[in-house]
Amino acid sequence: MQKPIKRGDSWRITVRHKGQRFTATYPTEEQCIQWATSKTIELRLEASNSEEQLVHITYKQLFEKYYAEVGSKLRGYSYVKQQLGSFEKYWGRLANESIHAITPQIVTKWRNGRLKQVAPGTVHRQMGLYSSIFTYAKNELFLIKENPFMGISKPQKPAPRSRLVSDEEIELILRGLKYQRGDEPTEPSHFVAWSFLFAMETAMRRGEIIRIEWRHVHEDFIHLPITKNGSARDVPLTHAAKDLLSVLPKAKGKLIPHNDNSFRLIWERNLRRVGLNGVVRFHDSRHEAITRFVNQKKLPVEILAKVTGHKTINTLINTYYNPSASDIAKMLNA
Repeated sequence: MQKPIKRGDSWRITVRHKGQRFTATYPTEEQCIQWATSKTIELRLEASNSEEQLVHITYKQLFEKYYAEVGSKLRGYSYVKQQLGSFEKYWGRLANESIHAITPQIVTKWRNGRLKQVAPGTVHRQMGLYSSIFTYAKNELFLIKENPFMGISKPQKPAPRSRLVSDEEIELILRGLKYQRGDEPTEPSHFVAWSFLFAMETAMRRGEIIRIEWRHVHEDFIHLPITKNGSARDVPLTHAAKDLLSVLPKAKGKLIPHNDNSFRLIWERNLRRVGLNGVVRFHDSRHEAITRFVNQKKLPVEILAKVTGHKTINTLINTYYNPSASDIAKMLNA
């Protein structure tokens, strides 16, 4: 497979197989590579004359085909894309080994080595993705008979965070991003600060805020056509949330001029700058918002689930709605 060649405003790539040439043209270099990877696997599958004959493609080629056919269409595609971009860093030489060389023994060794580098929750999530890739190879491509990740225990997921953000930490974050409440955001860092404040008023996730368009904003609520759990959701707006919306510059398209990566970089750099790296996470704003809804707005849990988008109340209770014994005593005596 040759590298894509730029032709005017598009890219062209050629795949050669048993004396034949197959070409395709796409708007981007990445789309060319995805097509070529899928085409190569398709040709090798067609050349397999018996069920016992193994089709050898590399682990990375399988991942590339999975991303092109499945991963790029998922709501969490950005995570899959990030994992693909760092795949050789995580797997080393094994990334370019045949998929048939990836055995349960190798997976176990990789898991144990990875646990020395990153948190168990990271390894748990990565193993879930890689297992999905091999399940795709087994059930959709018929390249393997067994998924080497099946039966290998994942690290235990960490307990859900229950940390709230203090007023001092909020002010420190805003100061680091050079933003003052009530001001119109004008710099990229200002929009990150604004989003943090907006998240604490609405319990919206970072990705949900990044994707809001002005056409989704109504008088008393914001309509989210796509959310993490796959369902649309209407998020009611408090007076404070409306005040925050009123300071944004009105324009067509999105509320804030960021994608996932640009937002993440500014947020993480600021945490390091103000000494809160590893202490505060953006998602803590969701826990903060839910706690405020309970303590200040007195929302019952069944209504709260409508606001936050939780399909099962158990998840909401076990992860976010967890008042302390002191909080419950205050409620009983109110």
